[in-house]
This record gives sequence, C-alpha cells and structure tokens, in this order.
Amino acid sequence: MIRFILKKALETKHLIPILALAVFLVTKTLGDIGFGLTVLSTVFLGISILSSVHHAEIIAHKIGEGLGTLVLALSVTIIEVGLILSLMGQGGEEASILARDTVFAAVMIVTNGIVAICLILGGLKFKEQEFQVQGSKSLFVVLIALCFLVFVLPNFTTSTAGATYSNYQMIYIGGTLLVLYVLFIIFQTKTHKSYFEPAVGILKPEDQISHDIVTTTDAWLSFLSLCVSLVTVIGLAKILSPTIEMVVVYLGAPKSVVGLLIALIVLLPEAWAAVISARANRLQTSLNLALGSGIASIALTIPFVIVFSLLNGTPLTLGLDGKGMAFMFMTFAIGTLTLGTGKSTLLQGAVHGIILVTFFVMAFIP
Repeated sequence: MIRFILKKALETKHLIPILALAVFLVTKTLGDIGFGLTVLSTVFLGISILSSVHHAEIIAHKIGEGLGTLVLALSVTIIEVGLILSLMGQGGEEASILARDTVFAAVMIVTNGIVAICLILGGLKFKEQEFQVQGSKSLFVVLIALCFLVFVLPNFTTSTAGATYSNYQMIYIGGTLLVLYVLFIIFQTKTHKSYFEPAVGILKPEDQISHDIVTTTDAWLSFLSLCVSLVTVIGLAKILSPTIEMVVVYLGAPKSVVGLLIALIVLLPEAWAAVISARANRLQTSLNLALGSGIASIALTIPFVIVFSLLNGTPLTLGLDGKGMAFMFMTFAIGTLTLGTGKSTLLQGAVHGIILVTFFVMAFIP
C-alpha cells in the first residue's frame, strides 16, 4: 500500500507543485531577483494556478457535481485573496481600490466573459443548449444582492465621505456576505441540489462523470498537491507584485488595470473548466462554475479584505464610479433575460461578449 501511494505521489501532476514550491523558496531566499528569475517565477505562477485547478477538479470528480464546483470556486478565491492582499500589502495610493477593481473585474469576466464563451461554443456545436432555470436564477439572484451590497450601497452611506463604509458598517457587511454565502451553499448542495444538476435528458452516457474513476488515494494526494499549489501561488504573487505594477505603469495604463489583470490570471483556469463542460453539453455545470466563482469572489474575498483593512488601518473604497455601475446594471439586466428561459443560443453569448470587450476597452482607455 505504501509503495502504491509513493508511486502515485511521484506522478508528474504531483511533482509539478513541489517543483513550483522549490522555485518559490529559492526566489524568496535570493531576495532581489533578476530578469531570469522573474520570468521563471511568472511561468511557475501560471503553472501553479493551472495545477491547483486541475487537482481541484480531481477532488470535484470524487465528491460529486455540487460540492465539486464549490471546491473549484474556493480554490480560485483563495488564489484571488492571496494576490489582492499581497498587492495591498505593498501600500501605495491605489491600494484602497485594488480589492474593488479586482473583484468587480472578476464579476464582469464570469458574467460576460466565461458565460459568453460557453454560450458561443455551445451554440456553435449544439445550436441550442438547455439549463436549469431555477439553478441559474438562484445563482444570479445571490450575485446581484452581493454586488449591490458591496459596490453600490457604499456610494449612498453618510457615515463616511466617499464610496466607503465605516468600520462598523464594514464589520456588518463582511458578516452578512459570509452568512449569505453559507445559506447559498446549503441551498446548492443540500436542500435544492437538483436545481444545479444538468438539465434532464441532455447528457449522453459517455458525458457522465464516474466517481469511481478517481480513487480515494488519488483524491487525498490531489488535496495535498492543491494545498502546495495554493501556497506557491500566493507566495510567487507576493514576489511578483512589484513587477506587475511596473508593467502597468510602463504601458501607461490606469492603475485600476492591475485589478483586471489579477482577475484574468485567476479566472483563466476556471474559464477552461467551464468551456470543457459547455462543449460536453453540460451548460448548467458551466454556469455553476462561472457564476459560483463570482459569488465566492465577492462573499469570501471582501470579508478577508475587510479584516485586513481593519487590522492594518488600510483605507478601503468599495463603491463603484458611474461607469462601473452602468456596466453592472447592463450586465444584470441582460443576464436576467439570458438566464430566464432555460435555453441558450450563440446570439446571447455574443451580446455578453461585446459587453466584456467594451469593459476592457474602457478600462485601458478610460
């Protein structure tokens, strides 16, 4: 048994996280890194992100559809929190809006980017795909509530100046986000689990995921590899954070683009997993992954950021400006129509894609 476990542990997929961790430890020990180590660290940052999501998927296949998408969402959120706090810890005048810009960019990417790609690719292959209206609407309702609590309400409070919450308000909002997330998880994985399963009649036998393919040993080794990958991602992100800001300054882009870049880095593996599901005619799984990541991004990241802000006395601006709120309202209005029928087409995906492209253009050319 021990020999079998060692054999499994020495597989490439389990060696990569260890190698990435070694790169991080060497880089951290050397301190001032040059161009070569910067490139190497960047490469292994990407590899570690992909590795973490890969191992999260293995665990997901073992524990089932509902809990599986939750594992993926939590993994992505941990990476996001690590990146944000690493950059906020560097200080600077833009630190107060970094969390807002990153989390809002993540919401825009999942609702308009990942959803758009899934609808377009699914539409090209199947013309029309089905999904559970109850599940998609439940995801969207929670996401809308979270966005208004975090990104809109601070603009209308009077306890503090600007688009901010007071300390007591932040404590309340942080607790409320966590409570709402826990309620949603219970709803998704226990009381109304069937709402988030693929629509009846659209899965072929070969598309079914067999939990027996992943052994218990594989699942536990993937869990250990996932933990190593997450630690490596957070560590490398902290080392590379000054380089990320320097690149943005060199390009002459607004500092808010830093948050957009973080969101893109974090969500690329999640997008890949959602696309695979859409191409396998499991659109509901794609929506669970995309919108579930958006929910986790707000409900889990913002409380961590609030705690960091309170402990370190870092100012925290959460309210969006007029342009951001316009994009948010447009996204939710169109998204409500897209997710309200139970069927999707390529045209709906194209509309969401155009919204995201416009968001990117306005981020670089404000």
